[in-house]
Amino acid sequence: MPTTSAGSSAPLGSPVNLPLWPFASLDQARTWEASYRAGGTQPWHLDAGQTALSFTQGYLGFTGVDKVLSAVVTNGRDTRVGVGFAAPGDPGRTVTAAVLHLVRYGPDADAPWEVVGTADTTLTLTQPAYGSVVRSPLTVGGAITGVDESIRVQIRTPAQTAPLADRPGLPAGGSGTPWRVTIAFPYPGGPVLTVVASTGGHLAPVERFAITGVRTG
Repeated sequence: MPTTSAGSSAPLGSPVNLPLWPFASLDQARTWEASYRAGGTQPWHLDAGQTALSFTQGYLGFTGVDKVLSAVVTNGRDTRVGVGFAAPGDPGRTVTAAVLHLVRYGPDADAPWEVVGTADTTLTLTQPAYGSVVRSPLTVGGAITGVDESIRVQIRTPAQTAPLADRPGLPAGGSGTPWRVTIAFPYPGGPVLTVVASTGGHLAPVERFAITGVRTG
């Protein structure tokens, strides 16, 4: 399964393992760690599944993707979490929208989880390359398998709730068919951006999504 990040062997914060959310820096993660040890603040940071859902619903705004469907943890420090939703009108069936890659942000056993990328299958986001330095306008692309798809591309930064840029409605479909779009964005005031591609409209507004992390300098 291809992944947008290179894996947990590289330090989190290096170009091959970017901290996308919820902490923008190791100092922020350590500040939370100290407050949790002192008073139990925001314990969900220790739960990879809850962190994945908070990222999906709270940061990306994909509120219909509301279930943790799978979790594979390696050595307690690296995990792949599948998030998705219940298929409407089909009791018991669930649909995985994405598999998020998370790692522990810091060396401690109780270091918080951090989203660093996705493991992509039928919707991929391969351009720009993970960890690359980008400028506006940005060419975004990948491949998709599906019928009558409509790809939406967003660029996000943890510094604000609304996307820096939003480009909906790119028609797409086929079997492993390339897709590509150019999107302009203002300077974000932060070093790391999340590029998001999503598609839906058959069963739910968002049925699949993929992310990649890039740098502004």
